[in-house]
Amino acid sequence: KSKNILFVISKPDVFKSPASDTYIIFGEAKIEDLSAQAQAAAAEQFKRPDTLQPGPAETPAATVAQIEEEGEDVDETGVEENDIKLVMDQAQVSRAKAIKALKANKNDPVDAILALSEDSAA
Repeated sequence: KSKNILFVISKPDVFKSPASDTYIIFGEAKIEDLSAQAQAAAAEQFKRPDTLQPGPAETPAATVAQIEEEGEDVDETGVEENDIKLVMDQAQVSRAKAIKALKANKNDPVDAILALSEDSAA
């Protein structure tokens, strides 16, 4: 049979035999199926994120601004692709923000990352 089943006594009365290592336990025994509990916990875990996600009518203004910004076409001339990717990864920003920061900081990725990090911290 299954090894994931436990017999549980919630309020036991335990007595030890004085002559040996024998114990006598009185109480109501209940069966707990550990695999069923694990399945229920996993199912509950998948239910929670659905309740936390905002619906389409509840989209925050910051998210809308971020979506609009990502849709922009930014002129990439004079900016290296490696620098753009580096700034995007390190500062956790969109491609458009990375390009703007690089151009504002004379194509210096370190200064661009610092500037973006200061902006997000403020």
